[in-house]
Order: sequence, then structure tokens, then C-alpha cells
Amino acid sequence: MSKITLLFGTGNPSKLNTMHESLEGLDIELLCLRDMEKSPPTVDESGSSPLENARIKALAYYRHYGIPVFSLDSGLFFENVPDELQPGVHVRNVAGKHLSDNEMIAYYAALAHEYGGKLIARYKNALCLVMSENEIYQSMDESLWGKTFYLTDIPHKQMHQEGFPLDRLSLEIESGEYYYDLPQSVETSMNNGFRRFFVNLLKENYV
Repeated sequence: MSKITLLFGTGNPSKLNTMHESLEGLDIELLCLRDMEKSPPTVDESGSSPLENARIKALAYYRHYGIPVFSLDSGLFFENVPDELQPGVHVRNVAGKHLSDNEMIAYYAALAHEYGGKLIARYKNALCLVMSENEIYQSMDESLWGKTFYLTDIPHKQMHQEGFPLDRLSLEIESGEYYYDLPQSVETSMNNGFRRFFVNLLKENYV
């Protein structure tokens, strides 16, 4: 089987690296928005859930570029925090303001401080792949979600990676260590979930 070329609807280098690692060895040639000659369209991510936003983005990029494209969207959720303070899909938007990376770190560190210095958090992810207007695959299965982790009120001394500012506040629950201080080779259940999504798709439709 020849390789399938898919556009990953993101310009975020950290997300692209994660997806490259997840899909390594599969018959997929992965492109991103930075590889395209045409500038990406402005997408109104007005969905109320990660799955709605993933579908909105994937369809917009498919119609703009005319090639198969998939998009990923995430929502951040905390345990024992009232609904009005749940970030959900609006992690960067607080009280009508779009936060910079540093503003995000400051806001969520302060929120964790209000709850005793730690929040139990989880990213709930969704994927939508558009092969054509009539061939759309999507999932928000729990296998795509990140691990439950602590969000702390004390930022790690290391500067954050572009696109993932809250990593500076993220601790592994089992060890209590910052993810920045853990071996980079540790494979996450989320990465495995991304891989299974595409492996199952290839088996069912392209073998």
C-alpha cells in the first residue's frame, strides 16, 4: 500500500512533533499548515466541545486546501471546580480576553493556588479526519485523552515549549515530579490512542 498523505491542521510545532511520534512507522506522510503554499484560513472555533471544534477546523482546512486533513482539539477540565471556572475548550480565553502563554501560566497558577496549590486536571482530546465531504471519521474516545495530572501553582524553572505553556505547571500524579523532569522517552496513553485511531482507519478502509 502506498503512503497516504494527510494534512494535520495545525501550525503548533509541539503538537506536530507529538503526532509524528505517534504515527511513526505507519504508511502516512504527514504535512502541516506550515508546509502549504496558501496561507491557512481563519477558522471560527465556536464549538462547545473538543469534538465540535475538531470537526469545524478539519472541514475548513479541507475546503480550503482540497486534500485529506485531520484536526485535533482539546479541552482542559479540573476535578472539584465549579462549571464557571472550567476552561473546557476555552483554555486561552478568560473573561473575554485571549491570554498569551505567560498570562496563561500566571492565571492557572493563581487558580491552583486558590485550591490549595494543586488541581487534578485532564485534557480531553478529539480527532476529526476529513477524507472528503462524505467521508468523515471522528472520535472523542477516552483513549485519546491525556493522563490525569496535577496542575500546580509553582511554575517549573525551565521555559515552556511553544504551544504548551501549561506544561510548566504540570506534575505527574504518581511521582509528583514535573513532566519536564521525567524521561522524554515515556510513551503516553494519549499517543497510543492517536496511533490506534489511524491504525484502525487504515485497516478498515485502505488495506
